[in-house]
Amino acid sequence: MTRALTSVACAVALSGALTSAVQQPVEEEVTFANGAVTLGGTLAMPAGAGPFPAVVLITGSGPQNRDEEVFGFKVFKTLSDALVAQGIAVLRYDDRGVGKSTGNLVQSVTDDFAADALAGVALLKTRSSLAGDRIGLLGHSEGAGAAAVAATKSKDVAFVVMLAGTGVRGDVVLRQQAADGARANGATPERVERIVAAHRKVTDAAAAGVPAAELGAAVRELATAQIEALPPAAQATIPDRDAYLNRAVPTVVAQMSSPWMKHLLSFDPATAIAKVTCPVLAIFGAKDTQVPPSLNRAPVEAALKSNAHAKVVELPEANHLFQRAKTGLVTEYASLEKAFVDGLTAEIGTWIKSLPKK
Repeated sequence: MTRALTSVACAVALSGALTSAVQQPVEEEVTFANGAVTLGGTLAMPAGAGPFPAVVLITGSGPQNRDEEVFGFKVFKTLSDALVAQGIAVLRYDDRGVGKSTGNLVQSVTDDFAADALAGVALLKTRSSLAGDRIGLLGHSEGAGAAAVAATKSKDVAFVVMLAGTGVRGDVVLRQQAADGARANGATPERVERIVAAHRKVTDAAAAGVPAAELGAAVRELATAQIEALPPAAQATIPDRDAYLNRAVPTVVAQMSSPWMKHLLSFDPATAIAKVTCPVLAIFGAKDTQVPPSLNRAPVEAALKSNAHAKVVELPEANHLFQRAKTGLVTEYASLEKAFVDGLTAEIGTWIKSLPKK
């Protein structure tokens, strides 16, 4: 009898262990292709049998890994964990030329990033555990524009979430960033005006494709204006200004001459957003100094006015990474708690799960 009870107990324990294992969220390494480019990523699946809604994450500007790690804050990993816990599958992947992904980021433009995301959607549609009619895109910053473009190109995109998405052209966004950064450093209105004028000269030259020497002269003028607008203590950290500019200007010229930058400067995301017919959730951070709502929210709302399933939210205290911020400046990112403001992930998860099935 004792032996029989022991066998039963072992069977029950084994069954419980197996059930527990099946019900645990899991992450799987995946690869998928967009033409000649291979993207390496992670597919995170919720506990249970499904079918689950799913979302493909699209990073912001610059080379980002699949976690969109910024100053130690793993933005997309944190977001993925939160959404998976709410029963939503998440695909995140390394940018082109980063980690396990091939390709060249600075030679690529928004349409390329949109196509990468749609390749991710195609991968998810092959999974029987996912709801093929509830697969959407979530883009952060520049990625929000790519998500909008992708949604205009494929009916397979069931919804779009835009986190800190721009609503105006890239040159306008960058110019606003330059002006706000100068003000934050204590620059006078006259100094700010000088920086804005010099910045416009740089972006106009880059968009026109002028020779490198001419673009370099404009970049040098802008950099000089920015240095001279700094407080004396900050200027003192650059004892040899000419040497500093000689090193910095060629790097900036190369960046401004890249296909990615030239496209970014002229790309108007509002045009794409206005063509999106699937549901859209746009979320802004009230303290975002990179994509300030004061510049971008109204154009996004205007672009979505004919979309009956659009929602725009602004979270107080949130910066560009949706951390609880003090000033919202990039310089404080590293010192903030590596967590989202209250309500962000619940807002996204609840909205996605509330969407009607096609």
